[in-house]
Amino acid sequence: MSGISRRRMLELSGAGLAAAMLGAGEAQAQAVYSQIYDAKRKTWIDYDPKRAMQYYKAYGSVPEEFKRQTVSFRTAEKPGTIIIDGDRHFLYLVRPEFQAIRYGIGVGRDGFGWAGIVKVGRMVEWPTWTPPAEMIARDPRNAQWANGMPGGPENPLGARAMYLYEGGKDTIYRIHGTAEPWSIGLNISSGCIRLNNDDVTDLYARVAVGTKVIVLMSGAALYRGV
Repeated sequence: MSGISRRRMLELSGAGLAAAMLGAGEAQAQAVYSQIYDAKRKTWIDYDPKRAMQYYKAYGSVPEEFKRQTVSFRTAEKPGTIIIDGDRHFLYLVRPEFQAIRYGIGVGRDGFGWAGIVKVGRMVEWPTWTPPAEMIARDPRNAQWANGMPGGPENPLGARAMYLYEGGKDTIYRIHGTAEPWSIGLNISSGCIRLNNDDVTDLYARVAVGTKVIVLMSGAALYRGV
């Protein structure tokens, strides 16, 4: 490409990369994007969330693959079922006539991925976030929210949350929004499924308590009430 070389891109600071991309125009931004995002593998090259964030801030959009869209989708599951493909970072809401609405998602990072069949047990708009004890132990800064962080734009659960239950009990996992849209397409969470706030709001309006959720992820632990 005629603009920024890959070596130069890697040398640029976050602000420098963003500025270079902003001044380059759409074609140049897409050229840089092709160097930091592997469309075939559907993941960020070198697995660097910082560059993903830089791309999002500069170009103002998640990759095309992760934008909400209706796709052909053959399954024996009933319309209204949610099927999550953690490996490809997609959530499918099954629709009639072998179609589905596909949403881009962020999923659990290494060691936090899981698979299983659960249900939506509770739904909340602008939910309060209360970090579990394990999360506080991993990052003591979360202790300030031990009694709950009020809902709002900076809340990690975003605009909507669907709490996943198994056997009538809360699994501690959620499908929720995020204040970090650049994280869509990454293995980055503590096991929850995250969507852009616009997408989670759209999904929330289409499902109900009791919705079946199938989570698929190769190599992930099968959920057994952990």
